[in-house]
Amino acid sequence: MAFNDDSFIREVNEELRSDQLRFVWRRFGRLIIGAAVLIVAGTAAYSGYRYWSGQQAGNSGDQFISALTLADQNKTDEALAALAAIEKDGSGSYPLLARMRAATLQAQKGDTAGAVAAFSAIGKETGLPTVIRDAARLRAAYLLVDTGTYDQVAAEAQELAVPANTFRHSARDVLGLAAYKAGDFAKARQWFQAIVDDPQSPRNVGNRAQMLLDLITASGKAPAANG
Repeated sequence: MAFNDDSFIREVNEELRSDQLRFVWRRFGRLIIGAAVLIVAGTAAYSGYRYWSGQQAGNSGDQFISALTLADQNKTDEALAALAAIEKDGSGSYPLLARMRAATLQAQKGDTAGAVAAFSAIGKETGLPTVIRDAARLRAAYLLVDTGTYDQVAAEAQELAVPANTFRHSARDVLGLAAYKAGDFAKARQWFQAIVDDPQSPRNVGNRAQMLLDLITASGKAPAANG
């Protein structure tokens, strides 16, 4: 009796696969079930952690908004206490946001030295994103224009005044202001000229730099740049 070779081979292969599956299940069935349970449990735990983290971040966000509301109501001491609590027990990015906002409130309250120290400390934390560190250093530098020396401002901002840095325009601006305040008009001219010569300088920063350049030129206290 003739038969189809291909069909016969397929049937044999299917039987072999069935036998192999039965053998694997008899020998490793408990391990497979255990692994499946672990996978399900792990997935549930991860989902639960994500839900818990989201809840924690949501709570910290609510607390942060409440602290900002207190600040807007000029309840500075209460706002600082609320921000300190977030910094200690908050989740996600809110502890860092609380530190930044608290430093700003310190400055508004008149504690410029404390605010500078807080911003400067954030700027030195290597574990933070560079953009956050640079922004904190700039905040410290601007506060130091009125209360510190040019060298203190430069210690915070000069590394940011390079062409590749996103904050170079503000860094040059604060360095120029510090030099102008210190009476070093030649150095102030250099920084303001760098702003004016950079086609990517924001308009408001460029306009202020040009105005101060004109004042320096009119005063005759620094030679005009050769052009």
